[in-house]
Amino acid sequence: MSVVVTLILTVQMLSALGMIGLILVQHGKGADMGAAFGSGGSGSLFGASGSANFLSRTTSVLAGIFFVCTLALAYFSNLRPDGSGSNSVLDRAAVTVPAPASVASGVAAQIPSGAVPAAAVSAVPKVEMPKPVASGAAQIPSK
Repeated sequence: MSVVVTLILTVQMLSALGMIGLILVQHGKGADMGAAFGSGGSGSLFGASGSANFLSRTTSVLAGIFFVCTLALAYFSNLRPDGSGSNSVLDRAAVTVPAPASVASGVAAQIPSGAVPAAAVSAVPKVEMPKPVASGAAQIPSK
């Protein structure tokens, strides 16, 4: 089964690279308008209109191959092994094991409680904010 999936994946990658190359080589819809006014060479390897037909047909064939390979890979990825039950990601998730009581009590002793002693609160110095100046004109230098 692994060889088949590898082969399908290789064909899918090659068809994707082929589509990328063919799409980049093709002319846009407005390219023929510029060639009609003499701003570009209208002659090509396949002729004036043969290039568009050949490249577009080849691109559509490669897109079909890519689509079929994608469906085949999706089908093979959802196959379940016989007799071993479900092979879901959730079924393979790590199972949490509770810690022994001695470790749990040692960890709980290190966690500080929410209560703050009053002596610690009164030891914090009070910081006074500077008072704003009553008039803003006193800060502007005059000539």
